[in-house]
Parts: sequence; structure tokens; C-alpha cells
Amino acid sequence: MQADYQLIIIGGGPAGLSAGLYAARGRIKTLLVEKGAPGGQVLLTDWVDNYPGFTEGVSGFELIEKMTAHVDRFGLEKKFAAVTRLDLPGPVKTVFLDNGEKLTCLSIILCTGARPRKLGVEGEEELTGQGVSYCATCDGPFYKGQEIAVVGGGNTAIQEALHLTKFADKVTVIHRRDELRATRILQEKAFANPRIDFLWNAQVRKIEGDANGVNNVQIAFKDGSAMDLAVTGIFILIGVAPNNEILPLEQLQVDDAGFIISNTEMETSIPGVYVAGDIRSKNFRQIVNAVGEGANAELSAEQFLAGRKHEAGPH
Repeated sequence: MQADYQLIIIGGGPAGLSAGLYAARGRIKTLLVEKGAPGGQVLLTDWVDNYPGFTEGVSGFELIEKMTAHVDRFGLEKKFAAVTRLDLPGPVKTVFLDNGEKLTCLSIILCTGARPRKLGVEGEEELTGQGVSYCATCDGPFYKGQEIAVVGGGNTAIQEALHLTKFADKVTVIHRRDELRATRILQEKAFANPRIDFLWNAQVRKIEGDANGVNNVQIAFKDGSAMDLAVTGIFILIGVAPNNEILPLEQLQVDDAGFIISNTEMETSIPGVYVAGDIRSKNFRQIVNAVGEGANAELSAEQFLAGRKHEAGPH
């Protein structure tokens, strides 16, 4: 039994980079496959204030830059290509790439991450990129001196609302409940910020605009009332959906939302296949637990490979 690699890691976000770091240090013949730039959603995060060791906080870009430099120091092999298909059952796993390559390995860690969830309302698709955004860090500077809206009440929504006050004159947070889910410290900052207003028990029904972009949001309240909110931009930050399109979901155990189920050692239902990061079924999606899961997954894979490391043939 031979394979190109002992381990292939799919995805270069914090979980994948952490797994790659452990694998490279452990001298496991490893390849990390990433379709774009390493970093995942962290690259879209303006400021990370809760990652241990960075006492003054760190930008998402700088954090990923440091993580990437760390794995590069140990010589982790990386390939930048999109995965089109995976064949996971059996002792040898196969990874198919969009450039026609077919790679084999004895173990695999799935770190494909997640993407912003959409509202699914009229006008959202048509006005995406023209006032509808899912990334405050990317698009916030375009709204200097304007009035905008943020949809959501979790950590990401409130953190990004605070970031947007650097540019916008007014940020209206639209939340479907009567209280926020964000951590208390973020709530305190948001409530104290004079540029942030809140609409409670509210949901977006329609996003309106023209060739110049968004100009109005129709909002419905739980009590049956409704209103129009005149804004030039709306940031939708209501959670994430799994990046599972390339995954053989019929071969894996997944939850109702399509996230991969694993045990505490990151083992999936298929021997030799592990999962880490936002694609994993769990309650909390944070950079710090993605990093821990990546390390855990690699250690589990390394244990799985123990005794048959010689079986990985030359690339």
C-alpha cells in the first residue's frame, strides 16, 4: 500500500495551519491544499482581541501572516488549488484537484471552514456588492459619512458594527430577538457607542436599491408593525454555512446543517479522516478553538499513522 503523502490537510485557515505546523514539526510527509490565500474568514476580520498572547489585540491579516510564517519555518509543503472531489473510504484516500491532479494519502484532515450565511430575502442577491455586504473589514471604508445597517446580534455582528462606526455616521443593528447574543464586553461597547442604534424583534423583509446601490430596507417587527430604513449599505452577519460542497457527505456523518460530526479527538465516522475548524459540528466557532482542534486532529492522525509511516511513497 503506497500513497503520495502520509497526510493531506484540506484548507489553510487557522485549523489547517495549526494541523500543518504540528505535522511539519513531527516530520510527517504532509501537504496542505488551499484554493486561495491562507487564512479563511480570519482575513476578513478587522481586529482580533481575544487570541491569547496578543495583549493589545492583532489584525486578522497579521495573525494569519504570523501563523503562515510559523509553518513555513518548518517547511510545510503547500499547494494552491481547488479540490473538486474526495474519495475517503479505504486505507488510501484520494484528492482530486481542479488542475487534473490526483493525490493520494493515508490520512486526511478536513478544514474547509464555513462562509457567511445569507438572509434569502428579495434584493439580497441582486444588490450584493452594491450595498449588500458580508464583510465589514472589506467594505466598511466605502461608507464614510453614511448611514448603514448591520443584521445580527452575535459576536461577529456587534464587533463589526463597532468597526463600521470608524467610517459611517450611523450604524443601525437589526436583531430578531430582544437582546444580543454577543459577549457582555462587546455589548457594553456597542451600547455606549453614540453612532450605534438598535432595532429589536426585527427582521429584514426586502432590500431595495437601484443602479447606484442600496437605498432602503423594509423591516418587519414581531408585533406586526413595519418600517422602512433608509440606508446606503447593509452588512449581513447572521452566522455561517458549511463549505461542504466538495465533501462526500454520503460517506461522512453530518448534522442537520451539513457540518461534520466528530468525537473529541476529531475523528470522523471514517477511519483516517479527521476534521477541525468551522466545518466541524459544534456550538462555538472561534479562532482559538479552531487552532486547538487542528493540533488535536493532527495528533490523532499521527497516532493513526504510527507503525506504517514507511508506506507513504515518494511524491
